Amino acid sequence: MRNYQYITLMEKPELKEKAAEWFSSKWGIPKEAYLECMEAYLNKDTEYGWFLCLHDDKIVAGMGVIENDFHDRKDLTPNVCAVYTDEEHRGKGIAGNLLNMVVEVMKSKGITPLYLVTDHIGFYERYGWEFLCMVQGDGEPQMTRMYVHY
Repeated sequence: MRNYQYITLMEKPELKEKAAEWFSSKWGIPKEAYLECMEAYLNKDTEYGWFLCLHDDKIVAGMGVIENDFHDRKDLTPNVCAVYTDEEHRGKGIAGNLLNMVVEVMKSKGITPLYLVTDHIGFYERYGWEFLCMVQGDGEPQMTRMYVHY
C-alpha cells in the first residue's frame, strides 16, 4: 500500500518553487504564473489555494483554486484548475481525494459553489460535480465543459 499525504501548500510553503515547477511541467504554463498565484495564497491575499498529494515527499498530484480558469464566463468563479495526477499514480483515488479536500476546505471558508473546466466526461460526476454548461476557453476554437460543485 502506497503512503500518500494530502496537504495544502500553506502547510508546506517550502514546496512553492517545486510545486510551481511541477505544475508548469504538466500544463506548459510558465512557472512564474503559478508562483504568482501561489504567493498570493501564501501571503493571504486570496482565500483560494493549492492542494498537493505527496508520495515519499515527491509531488505526484495537485490542483489549485483560482479566480478564472481562462474562459469567457467570468461570473463562474472560483475555478478548480490544473488538476493532474502523474500517470503511475492514477487509478488510486488520488484526484478524487484531492477534489473532496478542495471542496471541504473551500466550504469551510464559505466559498461555494466551485467551478471546473474539463473535457473529461464521467470522472468528476463520481465526486459530486455536475455538468453546468459549455464555455469558450480563451483562444480555444472548441467549446469546453463547465462543471459545478455546490
